[in-house]
Amino acid sequence: MAPHDPYHRGSRAVQDRVGVRGLADHVGRSIGPGIRPVAAAFLELQPMLVVGARDPDSGRVWASPLTGEPGFVRATGAHQVSVAGRAGAGDPLAAALGRAGTPVGTIALDPRTRRRMRLNGRARPTARGLAIEADQVFSNCPKYLQKRHLLGARPGGGPAGPPRVTAELTAAQQRFVAAADTFFVATVRDGGADASHRGGNPGFLRVLSPSELSWPDYPGNAMFLTLGNLTTDPGAGLLLLDWTTGTALQLTGTAALAYGPDGARTVRFTLTEAVETAGASPWAWSAPEYSPANP
Repeated sequence: MAPHDPYHRGSRAVQDRVGVRGLADHVGRSIGPGIRPVAAAFLELQPMLVVGARDPDSGRVWASPLTGEPGFVRATGAHQVSVAGRAGAGDPLAAALGRAGTPVGTIALDPRTRRRMRLNGRARPTARGLAIEADQVFSNCPKYLQKRHLLGARPGGGPAGPPRVTAELTAAQQRFVAAADTFFVATVRDGGADASHRGGNPGFLRVLSPSELSWPDYPGNAMFLTLGNLTTDPGAGLLLLDWTTGTALQLTGTAALAYGPDGARTVRFTLTEAVETAGASPWAWSAPEYSPANP
């Protein structure tokens, strides 16, 4: 792997297995450490940033939502982002994000415009929240993004109580997962982390048991950052949101990629712990307009 190669050996292994190294090389030219003006402007419009990281104490990988009025995330330099806000006290990443040097992956997804931007780097706590020094900044295509309109803040928006922690999904949580059209996935590699998005029509995320889920890997941008990370480290964290009530369901466990004889790819996730927080996000969104790219 060349020093300037934006991909590590895990991503390269998947690209070679699928036969898309050339396309990945082309797309990879868009990955760099700099935050361009158009990216900075996009960030300032967002009311939510999803952060993925590994908790160094437990070793578990989580994805967490950070929310605020648009402008709470902003570029403060060519390679740095400032976040005016913290993970909630009961959030499983609260401690990790309070430590300087924690590798993080972030994704800002705007359902209003079907645009998304990812920024990976290292976080450190600040007086107002945290700062992230960027290592990788890039945008993704609008495939599989459901369109939603921001209705505004919910009356009395905010957590409705302490998180509910379980070792398996409850019956209600299983129904919630099975009805999801969007979720976020955090993965890690040596010295780095990534947060990405998965979308599809309800039912694309399947509940196999109270502790096992699976989803198809739809054709994307050929980067294979998520699957590449899972090739070298199975730790994974999922985040599902109730876009109406703001409830967040965070799952941590391990994930593995399976290749089918017809070239199809499926990811199977095994749950270690689930954290459900009612009202974790203060925002209410409209019902979705499903992406025309959804299979």
